[in-house]
Amino acid sequence: MELTKEEIIEKLKLEKSILADGGYGRSVRTPWKPTEYFRDTISCLNVGESEKPHPCTDCFLINYVHPAHRDKDLPCHMIPLNAEGETVYSLLRISDVEKLEQLLLEWLDTTIDREQKSSCTVNPAKTAKDPA
Repeated sequence: MELTKEEIIEKLKLEKSILADGGYGRSVRTPWKPTEYFRDTISCLNVGESEKPHPCTDCFLINYVHPAHRDKDLPCHMIPLNAEGETVYSLLRISDVEKLEQLLLEWLDTTIDREQKSSCTVNPAKTAKDPA
């Protein structure tokens, strides 16, 4: 399903809100199971599913994943969050959750801003008045 720029922006804002409000904490129903960033929010096509009936390639986040990583189990964990290329995956491997959440918030802010600016871009050829 193709999303509009506005829908993508709203989904990114939702992710930011979830993260900022501490929504990636442990689940009350399954406190022994670690929470997976992006995967355990309503933005995920497979939220609440033990299996993944929907391919990750159908998710809007796939556009932020380098093509070489799109076949991973959780490609959204491979999104580069900064210029150094740190990802959810790389930061979880070193157990730096505080840095992960900080970088994820910064990435969401930057991406929302970039998406908003690109959706406001006007094609001058379509708005130019006919001189005749």
